[in-house]
Amino acid sequence: METNSAGGTAASSTHADPAVLVTADEKDPAVAIVTLNRPAKRNALTIELKEALLAALEGVATDAGVRAVVLAGSGKSFCVGQDLGEHVQALEADASTSFDTVGRHYNPIVATIATMPKPVIAAINGGAVGAGLGFALACDLRVAAETATFATAFAAIGLTADSGLSASLVHSLGAARATELLLLGESFDATQALASGLVRAVVPAEQVLDTALELARRLAAGPTLAYAEIKKAVAIGAVSPLDTVLEAEGAAQARLGVTTDHKEAVEAFLAKRRPTFEGR
Repeated sequence: METNSAGGTAASSTHADPAVLVTADEKDPAVAIVTLNRPAKRNALTIELKEALLAALEGVATDAGVRAVVLAGSGKSFCVGQDLGEHVQALEADASTSFDTVGRHYNPIVATIATMPKPVIAAINGGAVGAGLGFALACDLRVAAETATFATAFAAIGLTADSGLSASLVHSLGAARATELLLLGESFDATQALASGLVRAVVPAEQVLDTALELARRLAAGPTLAYAEIKKAVAIGAVSPLDTVLEAEGAAQARLGVTTDHKEAVEAFLAKRRPTFEGR
């Protein structure tokens, strides 16, 4: 048994890298918990952590036994973004290549979360800043601690956003509020995040992981093929005209209509019983 310091318990570790832990939920092994594990530095992102996180996410994305994922941070923070100490060292070594990490790490991490063919829930136990906020918004659903705080933080160090925030903030809050947050860099709390729809629920810090896991278990028992198509359709709908959306929806319905899960759901409805989904 391994205790997850984000608040809750997990079992059967499946990834040995100390920078990132991957554990199976003790109540439902189809739920994977991916935990950023650098609590002393508030899970600030080093090259080691970013590479481990990308590998962990790619692993759970392709693991047929995983049907839902929880992304968490150990200690009292979710993730406060780039480790600036390491960033300064990279600037001093070669400023021209110091931002290669955006293409090598940040972009694929966010893309892997956003396009994962299974639900991803962020358990935001504390600060979600910069890229940490980007990672959280790339997830499908978010649960936050009462003490969680959020900020973009890029403009304060003379940079623009990365980790998809220029899109995810606009899609979540609208262009005006996204611009305000990116220009001014003002932090906001969990209550404000809930009111704006950025998070699904706000709970005491010690309940964040358990609340996220309850949601993940519910989703893991559901029609995961449909969830994957829903994620694709929402992504298309965010940037495409209506005719493109209608075409994509029609194609997705055709794919899902011949699945075992759809057949099972219809039969269960007619028999007045709960369906059993298998992801096929």
